[in-house]
Amino acid sequence: MARVDEKARYYLERSVPQLREFESKEIFNKEEIRMLVQKRTEFERIILSPGSKPADVLSYIAWDQQMDKLRAKRCTRLNIKQSSGHASQGRIFQTFERGVTKHPGSTLLWRRYLEFAAQAKATKRWRGIMTRALRLLPSDGELWVIAGRKSVRDGDMEGARSYFMRGCRFCTASSATSSSLLVWTEYARVELEWLQKFEAKGGKKNLEITSLVAESRKKKGDNVYEEGEGMAFDDDDDDDNDEEGDFSNAVMLPKHLTDDPAAQAKPEVFSDDAIAKLKATPALEGAIPRAIFDGATQQQFFNADAGEAFFDMFVSFQGKVTAQPALVQHAIDVLSNKYAAEPATWNCRVKQPLLGLDADSAAFPRALRASLVQLWEGMEAMKTPTTTARLAAKATAWVDALVSRQGLDAGLHAVLVDTRRKLQRAAGVKEEEEEDRDE
Repeated sequence: MARVDEKARYYLERSVPQLREFESKEIFNKEEIRMLVQKRTEFERIILSPGSKPADVLSYIAWDQQMDKLRAKRCTRLNIKQSSGHASQGRIFQTFERGVTKHPGSTLLWRRYLEFAAQAKATKRWRGIMTRALRLLPSDGELWVIAGRKSVRDGDMEGARSYFMRGCRFCTASSATSSSLLVWTEYARVELEWLQKFEAKGGKKNLEITSLVAESRKKKGDNVYEEGEGMAFDDDDDDDNDEEGDFSNAVMLPKHLTDDPAAQAKPEVFSDDAIAKLKATPALEGAIPRAIFDGATQQQFFNADAGEAFFDMFVSFQGKVTAQPALVQHAIDVLSNKYAAEPATWNCRVKQPLLGLDADSAAFPRALRASLVQLWEGMEAMKTPTTTARLAAKATAWVDALVSRQGLDAGLHAVLVDTRRKLQRAAGVKEEEEEDRDE
């Protein structure tokens, strides 16, 4: 305990200059400074003790941030233009550093550290934090997504792809706490967002390119790729050029995060050269998102629910990407082949006729009829009460969304309400049958 007190005293002494500034400029009075020192001493002892937890570090940082906000408000009220706000920020950075050093396995602590560095616009420090976090927690999918999304916001699509592809290589586990599915779906989402921006920027010019590529793909065949086209995942386990313990290939920093100032300029994403290259590639047809989905189907975490997550993500780009209908159909085909009797597969089939249709359109009633026919076929195809209840719950979710829609036709509203009642009754009856069988 004596050693803990010595360390706490050491860190407290480093804040003495700021405390003297508070007193000299009358930002805080002596009693408030005494209470501030007392509270900080308690926090220091807690985080330095052997039984400290990451939550203790975050509580200390939250308190320190509140104190800094109070200091800023009082400086504004007293018209004090110069104050040591940088000292508070530096102390918080130091506390985060001590926290991740003592608790390197805390993903929450690393994420909060990254958020604070981003808010402080400390780009170089953020880069170092992310590199360390990925080295220590390579199987944490959320960290790979954060790194990839940051590269996308900075306009470095090549760097984003390098992050996501490395994340896909590490995140293949099928445990309940795994975030593997998140990495794969977000990677596909980023590629679709890129296609959406590309088509939106080029307008008619890019639509003409898309039609030309589609015609060339039909002539060559759907599964024929020329050299240099498409995307492939590296599944080889033996890397001849990697030395044991070398992580240089595991974390690839994008160009905008290098120390070269010339490389930090945001590149033009859709240059004339990029458009020229895309004319000869299947990228505009959604080849990259499709390859990501096909790669995910070979991983341990993939199941019918994971396929449904991809389906829902593809559906979110309805009317935004030309290749979206083909991707949706491909996802349904794969699910039908691998998990034909799963509730998630039937739910995707049921929702497909309604895609892209507004509830006020003339084609909606006919599409709704087709969906309900598929729904009751799926309910009859369920083999166990558990799967029946799951399909009923999934169907009830989108039925409720339609029922709550304002201005819905009265006839359609009545049909949907009746369908919801039948789904609830079917799920309840099946559950009762299962309970009686268990008894």
